[in-house]
Amino acid sequence: MRILVTAGPTREYLDDVRYLSNASSGKMGYAIVEAALTLGWEVVLISGPVDLPVPDGCEFHSVVTTSEMREASVRLFSECDGVIATAAVCDYKPKARIPGKISKTGEPVILEMIETDDVLAELGATKEHRWVVGFALEAQNPRENALQKLRRKNCNWIVLNDPSAIGSESNSVELINPNGEIEEVWSGSKSEVATNLIDWLSKRES
Repeated sequence: MRILVTAGPTREYLDDVRYLSNASSGKMGYAIVEAALTLGWEVVLISGPVDLPVPDGCEFHSVVTTSEMREASVRLFSECDGVIATAAVCDYKPKARIPGKISKTGEPVILEMIETDDVLAELGATKEHRWVVGFALEAQNPRENALQKLRRKNCNWIVLNDPSAIGSESNSVELINPNGEIEEVWSGSKSEVATNLIDWLSKRES
């Protein structure tokens, strides 16, 4: 089994100094990589900027922007049996990046934003025989929103968690299928949740 894992945040720059991002630590994705490697799988890791050591034994690709993550994911997915997309990509970016550094003027700054590439949706649309596991971090109507995301992005399954997972050492998740059924519920350290997910996938897909 050879899988692709995306992890961490992406950054979208306003100018040469400042950027938009989020508080994703990458810990869930990196734990999944470790669990898959322990099982003997080949793992390709595409990671945004995080403060974590690269797991020994994986093929590692470092990216910063959503566009870079999209390019690497689309290129490398064709060589894999499936993808687990834990990355918290920026949904929006400034319409134009300002060269240099924006100076204070004492006046409000208005930013025009546009949507970034939808990496998970593109992988789902081109998966063919491969499988896709997405992650959904939801605060309102969590199950409904996660199911909509699963169907919209053509995932085989989606892992639902909530904002308390950001930066935490632990996680509590539900694994949801396209029928809206909860296949599994796992809680514990992110390493434990990752091991449960990989073990479950190994029984389904190996």
